[in-house]
Amino acid sequence: MSKQIPSMDQWMKEAKAAPDADKVGMYLVHNGVVRETPKALVRQGEDTGKSVTGMYFAYDADKVSAAIEATRAREGIYHVRVWLNEGELQVGDDIMYVLIGGDIRPRVIDALQSLVGTIKNECVVEKERY
Repeated sequence: MSKQIPSMDQWMKEAKAAPDADKVGMYLVHNGVVRETPKALVRQGEDTGKSVTGMYFAYDADKVSAAIEATRAREGIYHVRVWLNEGELQVGDDIMYVLIGGDIRPRVIDALQSLVGTIKNECVVEKERY
């Protein structure tokens, strides 16, 4: 793994000290991890009989920044922070952390789901290794 894993305790401390923290009623964290089960099996039910041993992961920083800014513009969202790993990763390694803070649960859940989906579908390259 090529990047230092962030401290969620530190991220939360910083989020709660931010100027809009008094408007936040909920924080959600997403931690994506390299799994042994291939994406094709989990998503489409296609069993190749192979197990993932690692993955190559890269991202387009400009696209990620645009996705973060779009999330910050959502109603009721006051805090957005993203960390993405890169390079050759092994099973169990962290792929990403995403922290979203907002006023009410439905908005925070929707924002987290939307941002993670955008990152995974539009901003990254993942190549599983077997």
